[in-house]
Amino acid sequence: MTTVQDNPPAIMIVEDDERLADLTCEYLQANGLDVTVVSDGEEAIRRIRAEQPDLVVLDLMLPGADGLTVCREVRSAYKNPILMLTARTDDMDQVLGLEMGADDYVAKPVKPRVLLARIRALLRRVETDSERDNSPARLEFGVLVIDNSAREVTLAGESVDLTSAEYDLLWLLASNAGTVLSRETIFEKLRGIQYDGQDRSIDVRISRIRPKVGDDPENPKRIKTVRSKGYLFVKEIGAA
Repeated sequence: MTTVQDNPPAIMIVEDDERLADLTCEYLQANGLDVTVVSDGEEAIRRIRAEQPDLVVLDLMLPGADGLTVCREVRSAYKNPILMLTARTDDMDQVLGLEMGADDYVAKPVKPRVLLARIRALLRRVETDSERDNSPARLEFGVLVIDNSAREVTLAGESVDLTSAEYDLLWLLASNAGTVLSRETIFEKLRGIQYDGQDRSIDVRISRIRPKVGDDPENPKRIKTVRSKGYLFVKEIGAA
């Protein structure tokens, strides 16, 4: 028996395969989610901006505008998670999706229960971030300021545009400044799954975050790669 929530999470499925979209919609609704379906990329851009759903499940191949375009166009105005549906064997789809601002991806065809689990994991992450009160609300590293209560980052007083996944990764690294975090630890903390040794999503996000926080991608001083160990956020540049 499905438990009815007072305010179930609003999920927008952007998928032009009508049968697949309907089946997915029915399954997610039966599991307590409020689901809408959009089949056109251009319409999705308008509705994501206007409706601000709690999470978007976004297919790559769409009429009007493809999934990568949708992701790129909405990211500045939409901060909630985007879960990208990609081709099973196409690593480039996954990398491009992450570069455009997707928070996570699932390879098609995907079993409904797997999709539901990934959706719930992303929603839990957002909820946990908003409710966590045992971490400092604000971290300062020279001109770089990370305000966790507002989930905002500024560099020399200028706002830094980060996706929710990029912010979560930056906050994790910064709140553990001076400590090397392995990819295994980062995956477990941010995605709730074990690192398979091949997934490049963390590396892609690090490469996007570095220039945004004033780091040199070619010779990083703030977020360092520690060979065979993971990533290190440096408290004081010049001290490590």
